[in-house]
Amino acid sequence: MFRKKVIAGNWKMNKTATEAVALAKDIIGEVGRETSVDIVLCPPFTALAAVAHVLEGQAVKLGGQNMHPEKSGAYTGEVSAEMLRTLYVTHVILGHSERRTYCGETDAFINKKVLAALAHELKPILCVGETLAEREAGSTLAVVQRHVEGGLAGVKPEQITTVIIAYEPVWAIGTGKVATTAQAQEVHAFIRDLLTKLYGTTLAQKVRILYGGSMKPANAAELLAEKDIDGGLIGGASLEARSFIDLVKAADAAK
Repeated sequence: MFRKKVIAGNWKMNKTATEAVALAKDIIGEVGRETSVDIVLCPPFTALAAVAHVLEGQAVKLGGQNMHPEKSGAYTGEVSAEMLRTLYVTHVILGHSERRTYCGETDAFINKKVLAALAHELKPILCVGETLAEREAGSTLAVVQRHVEGGLAGVKPEQITTVIIAYEPVWAIGTGKVATTAQAQEVHAFIRDLLTKLYGTTLAQKVRILYGGSMKPANAAELLAEKDIDGGLIGGASLEARSFIDLVKAADAAK
């Protein structure tokens, strides 16, 4: 089953609007017309409008880093799916470990976001993954199963191929540590098997599963060669144009 690779850059709380425009221009200058890989840039909310303007007419897509499940209301500091759509956002990161950890987001709350995103024709990038303590306790697969099943509750078969899942071992985010290729593939294969049980083989084989734990140019080729690793949700390496472009090229070579 051919699955187009995805390289998504999560800029987190980095880059002013001016800096974000400069980075986006550097990236599209080299891969702006790339169509063999799905490229998604996820700047902070304050830079979405400016980056949207830069990406106009390019193959590169725009993503949000989070959203609230409600359409509107008294939710100070939050952003709705409709607000994202008005800025030409096509993807949104949901359930990132930093939001689970720092903001207390639960699987049930994240699930509401996933359903809201799909209702507004946004492509959710659903993040799942274990902490170091959970891995050392041998509960990696149980945690991942809880995140996947909880996050996808109520997602219909006809919607599931719109969802992208990102496996992010929390202990490998921003630490420089990386799961071995075998460790990453084991969890990706487990997620694929879960999807098969939930949605059947045909649909499960169409869902893209990204690796989100310190992927960088030095390790990308090996990771992307695995049969169930369909790209990367990139943190630190997405903040520098050259490294991000090299990751896109690695994904293109691995297709």
